Amino acid sequence: MRLTAKGRYAVTAMLDLAVHQGEGPISLADISERQGISLSYLEQLFAKLRRNELVKSVRGPGGGYQLSREAGTIYVAEIVDSVDERVDATRCAGRANCHHGRECLTHELWTDLSEQIHQFLNNIDLASIIAKREARERADRQRLQQDDIIRLPAKEVEA
Repeated sequence: MRLTAKGRYAVTAMLDLAVHQGEGPISLADISERQGISLSYLEQLFAKLRRNELVKSVRGPGGGYQLSREAGTIYVAEIVDSVDERVDATRCAGRANCHHGRECLTHELWTDLSEQIHQFLNNIDLASIIAKREARERADRQRLQQDDIIRLPAKEVEA
């Protein structure tokens, strides 16, 4: 089964936005720092997320990104789909040419599994992920780590 970094990173970044949505627009640099995702990669992902109307951008000083609607109405499958990612359990990427140019014996099984996974992700919204205690605790730890780095004198950060 393949869900590449693109889909995973997009979901992680959107979840970061959802966790911090009460703080105003969130910069991609902040998401990059908290989640360990390269800034240039986030820029590419957010261009797609914005085109698919999952986020909106705010320009100017203090600008950044916000969710385009409530976290409870944004589903993981939408995010994955918006960055041109597919959850695909087949070996042939759904082309049905997995066995000497033809459909293999188990093609329908893996296609059905892919559809079930997509449906599963289509039933999970960002708010329900945040509501889980573990996700909130991780977000709080990340926030504390980021605050500690910001407070350190420049000499200690360089060391």
